[in-house]
Amino acid sequence: MTTNAAAREQKVREALSEISHIATLPEITMQIINLVEDTSSTAQDLQDVISNDPALSARILKVVNSSFYGLPGQVASINRAIVMLGLNAVKNIAIAASLAKLFRGGDLTPQFSAKMLWSHSNAVAIASKVIANELQLGLGDEAYLAGLMHDIGIMLEMQYDRNQLIDVVSRTGPDINGVPANDMLEVEQGVFGATHEDFGRGLCVQWKFPASFAAVCGHHHDPMTAPEEHRRIACLVAVADRVAANIGSCYRLDLLSTEIPAGAMDEIGLTEHLLENLIPQIEESLSTDELSIS
Repeated sequence: MTTNAAAREQKVREALSEISHIATLPEITMQIINLVEDTSSTAQDLQDVISNDPALSARILKVVNSSFYGLPGQVASINRAIVMLGLNAVKNIAIAASLAKLFRGGDLTPQFSAKMLWSHSNAVAIASKVIANELQLGLGDEAYLAGLMHDIGIMLEMQYDRNQLIDVVSRTGPDINGVPANDMLEVEQGVFGATHEDFGRGLCVQWKFPASFAAVCGHHHDPMTAPEEHRRIACLVAVADRVAANIGSCYRLDLLSTEIPAGAMDEIGLTEHLLENLIPQIEESLSTDELSIS
């Protein structure tokens, strides 16, 4: 490990140690994750845990009944949702609902708010799932959750030091008053001593999430540098990130350009023609499906 990489990791550890309320997922979410990972668990076990949180139950049913899943008829119970979608899909929806609670905190600057970032993250999640399904990548809801989490490191920065993030935001973005701005990763490195990729990867490790999520959070700006075993999903989210920025997502401060990184489309087997045909489907999903943070 280089000296610079070690210094970044130390900064991430410092941040995580000071932000207990974001560094730890809600207890019920951890219970759900542990249940699903236990091969002896049943749908009834999962239902029993989720039913203890009416707000979470309502959020899950809202997502399950959205056109995003395209299920026949209205799903009125957690048990039926589990039967129709499976334990793993419901687990991912529960994680997404928990993540939504972290994206709060009001407007930081006219260019940035937690809600803007959540809308963008949701758009990337939907684009990731649509593209993954079309290409039959076999990623299922993992694609959606990876897209939703890709910029979670920015929320860690916001909770760790709002003033430093304001400093970063004020100097970054694709354009400020007609003048090209600085690259966000470079500014973060100077201000925080680490980037939102570093913070996001560290948070995934802290939460004991699959290594694929850490790879997405840590490499979505340069996905071809991701570990080979996770490069496909990192490339998928990198493509979805640029697509979301191009079709109206209200946050793109960390993207000076929406040009898709070289090699990313080839890595997932996506052509320009197919991507153009998928844009209307992604836009339609965005207009009807969003996990609210209210």
